[in-house]
Amino acid sequence: MADLMPSSASATSPTFDEVFCGLLPRLYRRAVMLAGSRHSAEDVVHETYLKLAGRPQRFLAHPEPYAYAFTTALNVARDAYRKAGRQVLVDAVEGFDEEAAPADGGWDGGLEHRHAELEAVRMLGMLTHRQAGIVILVDLDGYTLDQAAKIMKVHRGTAARHRARALDRLRAHLVQSAQGRAER
Repeated sequence: MADLMPSSASATSPTFDEVFCGLLPRLYRRAVMLAGSRHSAEDVVHETYLKLAGRPQRFLAHPEPYAYAFTTALNVARDAYRKAGRQVLVDAVEGFDEEAAPADGGWDGGLEHRHAELEAVRMLGMLTHRQAGIVILVDLDGYTLDQAAKIMKVHRGTAARHRARALDRLRAHLVQSAQGRAER
């Protein structure tokens, strides 16, 4: 008879869907950065859900569910990239003219913010998936290098090397694009 009554621990513990849905906004933002477009990101998050739903007890038992879900999303994005054969970058915002942006700092309807997001996605697209994953975890999500290495299941030195190479590549691109603008 006691086996038929739900325990108070199981009644208060969150379900797989509740935990995963709580992570969705953050996971979607990061998936867009990994996949390059909102449509691809939706596919990545959906595939991540299906993979995690296959073994929900592992996901729920993990001490940091976001890290577990992010690692799965990173693997899904990498697999999709390999299957596609090449990565498609997001085009620049049509009709956006940098010189025509409001000089007074007035509100532009969110266009500048969206342009910055697209530029970040484009720049992350120049990196390998591991490099992008480390940069996202350390520089955007605020994890330490040790934590990011543990999440990505690599040695700390490997994570540091991936991050250093990624930042070097991003800096070189910024210098190159600044020189290109100066020549115009």
